Amino acid sequence: MSDTLSKYFVFHLLVVVMLSTVSGAASAELPEAMPQAFAQSTLEATVPIESSGHLVLFSPVREVNNEIRSESLARLPVTGEGRLYQISRDANRREAREHYLGVLQERGASVLFECSGIRCGRSNVWANQIFSQPVLYGRDATQDYLVAGLVTEDGSRWLTSVYTVTRGNLREYVWVEHLKVSAGATVPGLGAENDRVFGPVVVPWQGGVTYRFDWQATDRRKISELARADGSRVVLVGYSVLAGDESLSDAMARARKAAESLSEVLTKTGVSRQQQEIVVAGPAVVVPDPARQGDRVEIMVITR
Repeated sequence: MSDTLSKYFVFHLLVVVMLSTVSGAASAELPEAMPQAFAQSTLEATVPIESSGHLVLFSPVREVNNEIRSESLARLPVTGEGRLYQISRDANRREAREHYLGVLQERGASVLFECSGIRCGRSNVWANQIFSQPVLYGRDATQDYLVAGLVTEDGSRWLTSVYTVTRGNLREYVWVEHLKVSAGATVPGLGAENDRVFGPVVVPWQGGVTYRFDWQATDRRKISELARADGSRVVLVGYSVLAGDESLSDAMARARKAAESLSEVLTKTGVSRQQQEIVVAGPAVVVPDPARQGDRVEIMVITR
C-alpha cells in the first residue's frame, strides 16, 4: 500500500471513529431515547406504557395480605416503554447492570434507589405484580433493581428502571422501563420541589379504645431522623372507612382518635407534639391508589 493510500485509510478510519463517538454522545444526551441495549443480550419483548397510575418503587417491596407494600412508592402518570432482554450465556447480569448504569450516568441521571438480592424483596412480586413479566420470576438472592431520574433543562422528568434476575434454569434477563413523567406529579427524590417532603408513610390501624398500628421499624426510624431537622413538621392524616350503619361524624371521630393515638406514639419516640399537626380526613377523602385504602394514618415529614 502506497503512503498516500495509507494516509487516506488512516484519515478515513479516524473520521469514522470520531463520527461514531459524536453520534453516541449525542444519543446519550437525549433523555427521550431508550437506553442503548446491552450488547450481549437479545430483545424478547417491547411493551408500550401509557398510564395515569404506573407503579414505580423507590424502596424494597414486600407483600402484606396480597397487597404491595413499600416504604416509598408512587403511582405516576407516565408515557414510555418497557423492554425485556435475555442475556447471552457468555455474559452476566452484573455486566448488563453496569452497562445501563454507565449509560444513565452519561446522561446525568441520578440513582434514586437501588437494591440487590433478598434486600429487594421477593422476585415473584417484582415479576408478576410490579412488571407483569412472569419470565422475570427467579431467585430472590440473584436479582437487582435500580431506578434513576433525570430533570431536563425544559423541566421534563424521566425515570428509568432496570431489573435483572437469574431464573432457576440459570438464564438471565433484564427488564428496562424508560418513562416520561407527566407535569405536576410528585416523584420521590426527583426535583428540588420534592426534596422537602417525605412520605406518605401509610400506617394501617385497628382498634377503638386501644389501637394497633401496622408499620415498620425502618419507617419509625426514618420519621424520627427527619423530624430532628430544624423547623421540620410531621403531618398525620387520619382516614377511616365508613361502616354501613355509621354516621359521618362517628367515622371522623374514629379517624381523629387513631391519629391522636399514633401522635402519642411518635411523641414517645422523640418527635415533639409541637412539631406535629393532625389532619382528619376520615372517609371524606377518597384516594385511588390501592396501596392507600382502609383505616389508616398517613404520615408526612416536611422540612424547611
